[in-house]
Amino acid sequence: MLRILLAGGGTAGHVNPALAIAEIIKDKNPDAEFAFAGTPDGLESRLIPKAGYKFYPIKVKGFQRKLNFNNIKRNVKAASYLLTAGKRANKILSEFKPDLVIGTGGYVAGPIVRSAAKKGIKTAIHEQNAFPGVTNKLLSKVADKVMLTVSEAKKYLDSSADCTVTGLPVRKSFLAMEKSDARKKLGIPGNAICVLSTGGSLGARTINNAASALFKWYQESGREVYHIHSYGTYPGYKDYVSELSRKGIDTHSKRLIISDYVDMSVCMAASDLVISRCGASTLYELESMGRGSVLIPSPNVAGNHQYYNGMVLQNAGAAVVIEEKDLTDDRIVKTVSELISDRDRLSELSKNAKKIYISDTNDRIYSVLSELIKA
Repeated sequence: MLRILLAGGGTAGHVNPALAIAEIIKDKNPDAEFAFAGTPDGLESRLIPKAGYKFYPIKVKGFQRKLNFNNIKRNVKAASYLLTAGKRANKILSEFKPDLVIGTGGYVAGPIVRSAAKKGIKTAIHEQNAFPGVTNKLLSKVADKVMLTVSEAKKYLDSSADCTVTGLPVRKSFLAMEKSDARKKLGIPGNAICVLSTGGSLGARTINNAASALFKWYQESGREVYHIHSYGTYPGYKDYVSELSRKGIDTHSKRLIISDYVDMSVCMAASDLVISRCGASTLYELESMGRGSVLIPSPNVAGNHQYYNGMVLQNAGAAVVIEEKDLTDDRIVKTVSELISDRDRLSELSKNAKKIYISDTNDRIYSVLSELIKA
């Protein structure tokens, strides 16, 4: 029986690709057995068991470069975990006995993939971002296969790495939703302009502030725009709607849909323009649906990788990137105003987003992995 161990975690951007890759393999090998390794307090510790997979916890933390009292404490803990991570990785490998180990990023993938490679177990990694994380940079030296979402990542990896651009798996709901059906669900007229803004499941203050500026502009200018905004489930944003009301914004307008969480596949399908951060999964969803976007990279991520992700779309003529340091209320209003006033430009952004989407991602991923499975 084929046994696959996947390792990755810390964020949904590392966990969801691991789950998707497991499904891709399972489609071809229904009898295969899977297990996942991740941190005991990370998102993966909830998502993996919920998906019905065996979960092996392993304690790993990254080192903080900016030194202050709290980060020094974190670095001490990270160092203590580093001393035990190799031993724990070997124990997991000995217990599960995988035929193939796949890392999808995050610090936790490091000791698992590295230990597997030392034992002669076949290994592969998947890099979601245009600027790879430190773990995958190191693992590219030892992994048998390296799968990339975009080709731009290759130049940052080891020159000996066996790289293949596979794209990033997208949830099936994004591929099945039609714009007309989505608009019917949401009560949005077929010929209206619709903007979607989101800072991700937790939300982002910068995106929330940008949406607020746009709501005010619509109201004061009389511009008839339908706007869906997901402000996030982070507890600090629970008063977002009441704060909008205090600013004089009519939150009950039939053209505004404001919620802490939305069905992204429906809302993105209904939209003409999307305002978002630059997480790899979000950008790939934009490409799969062919949606133009205004992208505001988070500056608070490792290696500023969201900026590099966003620039892939901007360079392809599929998006406008505004760095957070350059973002003002006037800038977001001007940018959105120009785009929604020019339907041809919006259409061009959408077409260019669709052009760079890799529609056979699942086949490409399995093709890479099947070489290791058969080996």
